[in-house]
Amino acid sequence: MTTLFELPKLKFAFDALEPAIDARTMEIHHDKHHGAYVNNLNKALESAPEFYGQPIEQVLRDINKVPESIRTAVRNNGGGHANHSLFWELLVPGGAKTPASALLTDIEKTFGSYDAFTEKFSAAAASRFGSGWAWLVLDGDKKLQVYSTANQDSPYMDRHTPLLGLDVWEHAYYLTYQNRRPDYIKAFWSLVNWDVVSDLYKSNR
Repeated sequence: MTTLFELPKLKFAFDALEPAIDARTMEIHHDKHHGAYVNNLNKALESAPEFYGQPIEQVLRDINKVPESIRTAVRNNGGGHANHSLFWELLVPGGAKTPASALLTDIEKTFGSYDAFTEKFSAAAASRFGSGWAWLVLDGDKKLQVYSTANQDSPYMDRHTPLLGLDVWEHAYYLTYQNRRPDYIKAFWSLVNWDVVSDLYKSNR
């Protein structure tokens, strides 16, 4: 039996993140945009159904094993599915507002201070030309890095593990912020569930 990829359910109401992210944006972003990535991913893999049963993270790590004829579609839509699935987890309301001690210590060691880290991350998000994401990742050497990726490219394709990601596609913020991406980035810091980020760090070290 073929196991298709599915759109994960949100763990909170569409309006739970207001005023930082409005309910209509959340509804469209989750149901329409993420939903389309899942549908298009499943369609692309019809010719390579052996990938259906794999975690999307593994598919992206092994993106060069995907048949070339559908690789771009899987990269774009599989990346969109993986990136958004993590994003919703990171925004669950009610989590810790600062990193756990082990992650905080590593952030301070790597970037100089927590404030220096948030500035570097925010700059990566603000300076990404066009559409894309900003990331805090563990790289192949288990070192923290901050960078941005274009479109729906995923750190998994470089065999990095994303810990924190921010969607800076216009569909993520335009209804409230229009062209004011820096205001959206600033609001994002009030939403980060550091419990989730810290758990990802701990489990992947």
